[in-house]
Amino acid sequence: MPEQKEWRPFNAGRMHLARKRKGLTKTEFAKRLGVDLRSVYGYEKARYTPAEDTVRNMEKVTGFPRDFFFSADEAEIPERGVASFRALSRMAAYQREMALSQGAIALLLNQWLEEHFELPKNDLPDLSREPNAEAAAITLRYYWKLGELPIRNMIHLLEDKGVRVFSLAINAREVDAYSLWKDSRPFVFLNTQKSSEHSRHDAAHELGHLVMHKHGAPQGRQAELEADAFASSFLMPRASVTANAPKYLRPASLTTLIQMKRIWTISVASLNYRLHAIQLLSDWQYRTLCIQIAKSGYRLKEPNSAPREVSQILPKVFASLRADGVTRSQIAKELFVPQTEIEQLIFGLAISSLEGGGKQGLAKERANLQLVE
Repeated sequence: MPEQKEWRPFNAGRMHLARKRKGLTKTEFAKRLGVDLRSVYGYEKARYTPAEDTVRNMEKVTGFPRDFFFSADEAEIPERGVASFRALSRMAAYQREMALSQGAIALLLNQWLEEHFELPKNDLPDLSREPNAEAAAITLRYYWKLGELPIRNMIHLLEDKGVRVFSLAINAREVDAYSLWKDSRPFVFLNTQKSSEHSRHDAAHELGHLVMHKHGAPQGRQAELEADAFASSFLMPRASVTANAPKYLRPASLTTLIQMKRIWTISVASLNYRLHAIQLLSDWQYRTLCIQIAKSGYRLKEPNSAPREVSQILPKVFASLRADGVTRSQIAKELFVPQTEIEQLIFGLAISSLEGGGKQGLAKERANLQLVE
């Protein structure tokens, strides 16, 4: 007799995730499915199961395979209050939901990776009781034994300390980055289409959220200002700036800032802000340079931008998988997601391809990925 497939109930939560991932409202989703709005409400509340032809339409509309909607595993979208977004006020609601739903898929991918590899453990201290953001940045540098030296690669540093770093595949400048904690694991999502300098600041900004705001307070504008101050202090320690700045600031100009920013691999706008914050630039100098930076278009396109930083872990992981014949399509099939979702999570972070030869089947041995500074 032919083998019968195990019956599994429709997973309403996964339909909700797939809809959010496409940036669709319930009304838009109902229209594309060819059903009334009340039906979509009923599906998402698990009050009744969609007909088979409706499920097929879901596959076409969302790009997710049928098995995704019938998986028993939860794939919860992180709540807005759990995730710390940069520039939340500039972000449309659908953009936020698309980013959060991508985070849910990243959590699934990370779980799969942790089942096959020994990834770095979380080494982020709780700095919520530090008196201010600069004190938190100093404390973290001391805890990680970084001294006052410039940080060569922010993504490598985060990964080495157990932070899972993924790419944001939202093609919108308003979506800079966000971070969250899940099961004692810290996650950072970066817009990898931005300049290296801006991406480094985003990474340090999210690190500030992770160590200072793990327990959820403060939130909103105050939390964003604190995370910005942390990023500035963490990337440009006061002692390092005061030691290097005087030889460049005679006189201070946009040209000297462009020369100086290479020391810490930061944007001219961030450097201008930091020099003013530690009183190496007067209010007048700071405002004048702000105007010049804006007129030059350097807020959007960084001058003399550094090479883009990439992951250190993901290429190692993918090289190991490739050696065992594991492809993107195999991982996607195991997770019941489109292959493009895997590719978007690693876009700009990993250069290595997963496709290739080698023996078939999934890698069985756990790889101990030790990072080297």
